[in-house]
Amino acid sequence: MARLVFSLNLPSSHGFNLSPRNHPSLFLTQTRFRALRCQPNPDSSEPQEKLIVDNGENSAASKEVESSSSSSSSPGFPETPNKDINRRVAAVTVIAALSLFVSTRLDFGISLKDLTASALPYEEALSNGKPTVVEFYADWCEVCRELAPDVYKIEQQYKDKVNFVMLNVDNTKWEQELDEFGVEGIPHFAFLDRKGNEEGNVVGRLPRQYLVENVNALAAGKQSIPHARAVGQYSSAEARKVHQVTDPLSHG
Repeated sequence: MARLVFSLNLPSSHGFNLSPRNHPSLFLTQTRFRALRCQPNPDSSEPQEKLIVDNGENSAASKEVESSSSSSSSPGFPETPNKDINRRVAAVTVIAALSLFVSTRLDFGISLKDLTASALPYEEALSNGKPTVVEFYADWCEVCRELAPDVYKIEQQYKDKVNFVMLNVDNTKWEQELDEFGVEGIPHFAFLDRKGNEEGNVVGRLPRQYLVENVNALAAGKQSIPHARAVGQYSSAEARKVHQVTDPLSHG
């Protein structure tokens, strides 16, 4: 920074009172000049000098040097955030939220009606030469509704190799099957081999892995299943007597 100081030397014999109070404009010894580098011409690469007068009255403002920041002078760093980037971030956020919502709906939106709609008729399952999983259920069964999403996922994974059948215990059409498989609680999953012989059963709320391992054993054609008899929390099948309906045309 350059500082220029001017002074006037006048003889005091001429009667001039050169005190700062009487002649403030003549006292330039307190006036400072500061040199700033600026670039008035955008096309010019050479900095030029600019003089700024600081009379001492506004010392705080005079000490501030306005200069272009490195980010604004460089074409690679914009002064403000890129709006296109902000839009892309917002779009990705929306897509992620929608994906999470759809995934949640797939997990918790599956109902027993969805399972019955995709299930095979019992008679067809026993005659197509594939192993079969028969689920005895009821619409009023809380555990049945709770396990529906897991059963649906397993069915989608193994539907090409294993039959999945849904039998509603409220339908009097299945009274013989209820006695044959000894259904006392629901959901009741019976695992049948390719010839229709029962390999074992799982009743009630149990870890999902129990169903997965049993179905996988059926699909692989193994002689036995790992969980031939397992019982968890279930709803009593005796409650069906209150909800019984006669619907011989329904396989559910």
